[in-house]
Amino acid sequence: MNIFEMAVSAKDASKKLAQLDQNTKRNILHSMADALLENGNQIKEKNDIDLENGKKAGLSSAMIDRLTLTNKRIQSMAEGLRVMADYKDPIGEIVEGWKMYNDLQVAKVRVPIGVIGMIYESRPNVTVDSAGLALKSGNAIILRGGKEAINSNKVLCDIITEAGMKNGMPDGSVQLIRDTDRSLVKELIQLDKMIDVIIPRGGQSLKKAIVNDAKVPVIVTGAGLCHCYLDSSADPDMALDIVLNGKVQRPGVCNALETILINKDYKEDEVISIINLLEENSVKVLGCSRIKEIYDGVELASPEDWDTEYVDLIVSVKIVDDIDEAIDHINKYGTGHSETIVTSNISNADKFTSEVDAACCYVNASTRFTDGGEFGFGGEIGISTQKLHARGPMGVKELTTTKYVIRGKGQIRE
Repeated sequence: MNIFEMAVSAKDASKKLAQLDQNTKRNILHSMADALLENGNQIKEKNDIDLENGKKAGLSSAMIDRLTLTNKRIQSMAEGLRVMADYKDPIGEIVEGWKMYNDLQVAKVRVPIGVIGMIYESRPNVTVDSAGLALKSGNAIILRGGKEAINSNKVLCDIITEAGMKNGMPDGSVQLIRDTDRSLVKELIQLDKMIDVIIPRGGQSLKKAIVNDAKVPVIVTGAGLCHCYLDSSADPDMALDIVLNGKVQRPGVCNALETILINKDYKEDEVISIINLLEENSVKVLGCSRIKEIYDGVELASPEDWDTEYVDLIVSVKIVDDIDEAIDHINKYGTGHSETIVTSNISNADKFTSEVDAACCYVNASTRFTDGGEFGFGGEIGISTQKLHARGPMGVKELTTTKYVIRGKGQIRE
């Protein structure tokens, strides 16, 4: 099928999905989870092709990590589908209701959005997470992954759609664009009569191109220039743990740390301990002039570095005078994703969470927790960094909208 035919099929499927009962959706999602586990070897064989191609193309170690599917990650995808399956079904939920002055009964009811166009890069688990969340929320979805994961995405989509359709999923509910020609993306994002929302998940250039060309409404997700501010009262050991986890555990993901801001009253030997720990874990440290005075071995950060999402083992470090300077820096350079403060000062913690403009603000915890699975959603279709209509990890409820149902007894307006 061409893109228009796929959109027509998705539109038709969306009408049927909106009427699926909770038990049917639960059975479909559990069957998808079973199928992933039963076909793990086949998935890894196709993933190995993508990994080999990625290495030949010179992808960074962080990008290769994003691309890799292990037994543990396949198990995690299956578990995510099971959590979605058992999650409270939002469709038909009465958000609020009231009686008008003329006895009309008004109910605000949660309903599916309709057809979602999902455009993403690198991480093949997004194929499964997005399909599962769309199904649970009663939406059809058209998926377009990056060329670096095309073999993995194809086999994952084949496995889950076959399992789903055997258990009552309408044809056209989950579709993958199998051609990596970029012109097809432009065609998809201009089908405003068929597609209800586009969700891009990837680098800044991808999202900018889609926002510029789309005729369909876009929910921007994923850009993660995340900061950690170490307050003067921060526990040094806690700070080391949070910085290391945020930067090193998975540097290629959007909730990893890119910049560390350190209060000027932080002890110099503790600053050096942080830099040593990062360098021991293969992190390249770029520092401001004040950092370089403390530790001459770091490379001087350029003005552009404060505005860079590295998605790699690189981090920028800056000394700031106080929490106000830290907040100003974050609000200037941050992408509205995830920010954290390490502090023992309750007032500073409250000030940080109140004044920092981000979807997720942490106190004494790693930014790596910004994730639909960690939040209990089973997965996420993306992490929205805008303010309408969803913000933060987008789970099942964030893929719904509402409509008003009004019941009367013949009332007319005078």
